[in-house]
Amino acid sequence: MAYELAPLPYAYNALEPHIDEATMKLHHDKHHQTYVTNLNAAIDKHPELAAKSPEDLIRHLSAIPEDIRKIVQNSGGGHVNHTIFWQLMKPAGGGDPKGAIAAQIKADFGDFESFKKLFNETTAKQFGSGWGWLIFQAGKLKIVTTSNQDTPLSEGLYPILCNDVWEHAYYLKYQNRRADYLAAWWNVVNWDEINKRFATAQAK
Repeated sequence: MAYELAPLPYAYNALEPHIDEATMKLHHDKHHQTYVTNLNAAIDKHPELAAKSPEDLIRHLSAIPEDIRKIVQNSGGGHVNHTIFWQLMKPAGGGDPKGAIAAQIKADFGDFESFKKLFNETTAKQFGSGWGWLIFQAGKLKIVTTSNQDTPLSEGLYPILCNDVWEHAYYLKYQNRRADYLAAWWNVVNWDEINKRFATAQAK
């Protein structure tokens, strides 16, 4: 197979009580695995693409053969988005941001609480399935959302932070309370990883 699902970087129950073990097992082992399986099935039809990373496929969708382009957009996007997402969380995470990202958040949003409130409100309003993102563009941090498994990578942008608001990310624990899930998620955020991604975004 061209692509494989990496194991979670922590135990399934490591993000309790904010994200429950049952959700993590379903989300990673079933949903993410399905994206990888479907992406591989599409690439099997065009083996020359197997040498490309999933990120490269997503960055250059117009170069993907038309018969598999939508599958690559959806399943490749799902694979890439979730791979980022798992890394942005960690046990005993959360708290206030530190380092360069903290300074940039203060510069662009006033303070962390204002940023968090705006991110949660913006992402909560994403209609249907999708993602909330933090990107760095023209020297400033910006909050954006995408539908389904679309990603800023396809627009030439590098994601710094993201949260998944597909119902499978939270429904077992939070049911229809998307706002409660978004609020709780900040307790597992991995600011070390976000600072690394911010440094990469700045370099680009």
